[in-house]
Amino acid sequence: MKAFARLYADLDASGSTSHKVDSMARYLRDAPPADAAWATYFLAGGKPRQIVPARLLREAAREASGLPEWLVDESYSSVGDLAETIAHLLPEGQAGAPMGLSQWMDERLLPLRGAPDEVGIEALKTWWSQLDWQGRFALNKLITGGLRVGVSKQLVVRALAEVAGLEATLIAQRMIGYTDTRRMPDAQRYLALIAPLVEGVSTSQTGGQPYPFFLAHPLQGDVASLGALHDWQVEWKWDGIRAQLVLRGQQVWLWSRGEELITERFPEIERDARKLLDGPALDGLVLDGEILAWDVARSRPLPFAALQRRITRKTLTAAIARDAPAVFVAYDLIESAGQDWRDRPLAQRRAQLERVLGQTADEGAAMCGSDAPNAPNAPKAATSDRTMTAVLRLSPELIASDWPQLAALRESSRERGVEGFMLKRRASAYGMGRTRSEGVDWWKWKVEPYSIDAVLVYAQRGHGRRASLYTDYTFALWSRGAGEGPEPPALLPFAKAYSGLTDDEIAQVDAVIRRTVIEKFGPVRSVTPTLVFELGFEGISHSPRHKSGVAVRFPRILRWRTDKTVDQANTLADLHALLGSAP
Repeated sequence: MKAFARLYADLDASGSTSHKVDSMARYLRDAPPADAAWATYFLAGGKPRQIVPARLLREAAREASGLPEWLVDESYSSVGDLAETIAHLLPEGQAGAPMGLSQWMDERLLPLRGAPDEVGIEALKTWWSQLDWQGRFALNKLITGGLRVGVSKQLVVRALAEVAGLEATLIAQRMIGYTDTRRMPDAQRYLALIAPLVEGVSTSQTGGQPYPFFLAHPLQGDVASLGALHDWQVEWKWDGIRAQLVLRGQQVWLWSRGEELITERFPEIERDARKLLDGPALDGLVLDGEILAWDVARSRPLPFAALQRRITRKTLTAAIARDAPAVFVAYDLIESAGQDWRDRPLAQRRAQLERVLGQTADEGAAMCGSDAPNAPNAPKAATSDRTMTAVLRLSPELIASDWPQLAALRESSRERGVEGFMLKRRASAYGMGRTRSEGVDWWKWKVEPYSIDAVLVYAQRGHGRRASLYTDYTFALWSRGAGEGPEPPALLPFAKAYSGLTDDEIAQVDAVIRRTVIEKFGPVRSVTPTLVFELGFEGISHSPRHKSGVAVRFPRILRWRTDKTVDQANTLADLHALLGSAP
């Protein structure tokens, strides 16, 4: 644990990307494989199921420190990070028996899950007494699962590539699924990550492993700058769950982009995918696509909220499956007959995808309505006699005569339940992650978000380097316009947001919040309404769980409306009016 605690402290103190990579590489070279396995897991974003509830951590910290509850809570409110707060409050520990990271996880922390409260509290107090400040801090971070040291999965990949002497792209491919909560890391899995290449052995994925996802850049400039339209394949930008469908060894796996195995949540997709396994030519097939909740009667996507009801339930009931039937819309082919197709041009991959699904681009157009202006009329590809199932569908290719005509079609995106267009260069290979902005082959050309002007009414401190600043905000809208009723209009909260401001703006807002605090509710502060912000969000839907009656998706701050006063902010009626333009 000492070595990992030193690494964690080093990463936490450094703002240099190259220094972080070098530090991780040094640790991984020196650490036993079992310790390196767990360190890689945590630094890459892995989080085991909850080991100890935060409630129990606080109780153990109060007993170990001997401090009153209010002082522990106030300290946490000030620091903004529970792991760091506890490390500061506890008395200096005495060095205990040296144990590696894997021993701590396998012999101490994981067995603690589900233990009686009194057992957990005594164990934590004993362990804290055996560690110095760095060790306690690292241990608490492992328990809470919030490492937050500015290390992305990509930086971990770079460190592993340096240790193994391999290309980072190969390490990234091997890392897919490494942080899946269903399979804990061990020495064997770590050694497989850094194993040398064997001449003549294919680097294609095996078993149920998916490939790293290729990501698009948001298009913000003039679309005409991309050149000739005929060089680009245009598809709808679906609003669902990005996923890979893997068929190998007569088995089916469905992976989300977050590297979570979600096959069991979508039994209809698994069932229809098995229909493709009727011949050896298709054994070893990987499709990239989108999971959508589908309106069968109108042949169009349901709002994302319908799909969300499925993914947030532990058990899929017949009622939920009936109300939100799922489909898999395929838009790329990554592997076919066990061969990696990623280096082949998109045009070839698309043709093979149409053959696999037994559907042409013309047939795929029916998904969005053949009555649409500029309806897809791409040339037909060779097809087999296999019929596309109701659940496995082909993402249609959209054809327009020029960019202005395509832009006109894009304006109908919200009516169709999509977010805009995906623009993919026909000659492009299937890359890995998000490529550099120069020579980008995949763009997402989304419609403008919904937006509304709201008032900041509550604030809370952030975490990590922003623990001393108020960065998490709650926004409200007027219950109605002035003069619309006998009672004066009131501000009703409807959304929370914490992203969209620059560091300088955050500092300015923080200063205003501190001057205008009205009440304290634990870490939350209510403030005098003085600040107006334009909020943007991707989706909107009715919600009986919210006081406003509306739920918004991915709210974020678009700009600080210094040109508006509080009384000029929007009303709930304005928010409800946006529901009329939502799918």
